[in-house]
Amino acid sequence: MLGNIIGIEENLVLLKLTDTNSDNLSNMYVTLENSENICVGEIGNIKDGIAYINLLGEIIDSKFVFGVIRKPLMNSNVRLIPTEKVPAIISCDNSDESKYLYLGKSPIYKDVDINIPINKFFSNHFAIFGSTGSGKSCSVSRIFQNLYSKRNAIPYKSTILIFDAYGEYHQAFSKLSEVAPEISFKSYTTNTKFSDTDIIKIPLWLLGVDDLALLLGVESHNQIPIVEKALKIVSIFGREESEVIKSKNDIIARAILDILTSGRSASQIRDQVVSVLSYYNTKELNLETQIFQPGYTRTLKQCLLIDANGKIREMELLMNFMNSFLDDSLELNLPDGTFAYTLKDLCDAMDFALISEGVLKSDKIFDESNILKVRLHSLLNSNEARYFDVPDYITRDQYIRNLLTATNGRKAQIINFNINYVDDRLAKTITKIYSKMFFDYAKQMDDRGSLPFHIVLEEAHRYVQNDNDNFLLGYNIFERITKEGRKYGVLLGLISQRPSELSETALSQCNNFLIFKMIHPNDIGYIREMVPNITDEIVKKIKILQPGTCMAFGLAFKVPTIIKFEMPNPSPASNSANIEEKWFIKKNA
Repeated sequence: MLGNIIGIEENLVLLKLTDTNSDNLSNMYVTLENSENICVGEIGNIKDGIAYINLLGEIIDSKFVFGVIRKPLMNSNVRLIPTEKVPAIISCDNSDESKYLYLGKSPIYKDVDINIPINKFFSNHFAIFGSTGSGKSCSVSRIFQNLYSKRNAIPYKSTILIFDAYGEYHQAFSKLSEVAPEISFKSYTTNTKFSDTDIIKIPLWLLGVDDLALLLGVESHNQIPIVEKALKIVSIFGREESEVIKSKNDIIARAILDILTSGRSASQIRDQVVSVLSYYNTKELNLETQIFQPGYTRTLKQCLLIDANGKIREMELLMNFMNSFLDDSLELNLPDGTFAYTLKDLCDAMDFALISEGVLKSDKIFDESNILKVRLHSLLNSNEARYFDVPDYITRDQYIRNLLTATNGRKAQIINFNINYVDDRLAKTITKIYSKMFFDYAKQMDDRGSLPFHIVLEEAHRYVQNDNDNFLLGYNIFERITKEGRKYGVLLGLISQRPSELSETALSQCNNFLIFKMIHPNDIGYIREMVPNITDEIVKKIKILQPGTCMAFGLAFKVPTIIKFEMPNPSPASNSANIEEKWFIKKNA
């Protein structure tokens, strides 16, 4: 016996240690046994010969069950749990490789492995937090290296999508096939000079109104109709004229009618009509189109001449001519992904949308909408345009299948998106676009959850934020995934050094946590408030953890557990700069 119980306060047992127990017992597991039940606890602080034991669970039918219903009696016998019995408390059965994942070792009990149930971990959203240098990247690499190094159970149908903020994970995963030939790694990058991987390419025609709103940085509800109108117009302007000439004539004629009835001066009307028809025209409706009248024929451009009274003499003729192209049975629809269009097509459609929406009549609306036009043209003329330059048409299903297919033609299990070479705004947008694409794809599968996607976000606080998506779009894709994704097999893994900057909604839906050393009071306070079942003891421990060591708790863990991860092999490219090596030269060298 370790000593005598002298007090029980809520979930805490105070144990007066015997004089013979001088070893450090902190973090050791004990049983508290009496004739009625057996409780399991963990020794926390030891002060003035008194050990403070946190109750964890009970032994029922020879099995450990988390949670204490019947507290120990004051006369309970308190004994250390032998090392060989500790795995029953902190680990799961490892007899079936397809059902467990080895994480690491216990730093408290030598040679005790910590295994967790794969289903309880990967069927739920998880979060990995830690200050810079605490070992997050190495541990994430180790987790997946362990997963894919199994000998008798290969997770061939797994799909891990890593959005790599610093380009660290290519080095860690690119040679997985050497360990397990059935496993394939695929990498995409935003670095056009990285020769051994593909450049990220996103087909514009697979994007919806919400995607473009994010891409163009929409800031108000007034701007969304312009984005929607531009997309509807690109359905016309982005296709062969012979397929859509009636629709194209209709929308051009309506825009011209808006200008003719705008109430502006004759010269302004003429100039605007000429400007529109110089750029937007068809073989049937252009500046050289012949307008027939009894006795004479004129071109449309000639009908725009201004008379001596400063008026367009043929105004009525022009309006009647434009009305002849209108077809109320036609309806503009959003693109359905069945045809390709380019950024140039979208820019043309956006320019025309500003006209066809009649924004020329409202300076305020024009100013708001013109911002989108400027941003879209800036994107077209920037280096970032290459990420949306897809020369050949491809369907959404084909595109996703291609993303998931390795260069050897087999399924890729880890797909790494290196977004290190674009600014945070575009990186965030790319991450949201892909996440929505995979979520929508999974939702529409006939066999729900048959192809799980795990979206792992490095530096998640850059992307999963309390931003204004809910206000503008009615939802935030990451929050939607955390609330709805489990049923479709779309799971998030949030890796961050600043959890206090994460979306509260997204974090509240996480069920498993690996927390490495953290020292920032705001982050520690946030974790205490947002993470379920966190105790003062856990908070104390995460402040003093060694690099590569974490506190783990959640559905996949029987009890909050300290885990020491082994170094990954190979390691991610996450080492700090070697200052002494870079700074100094040796004079006598």
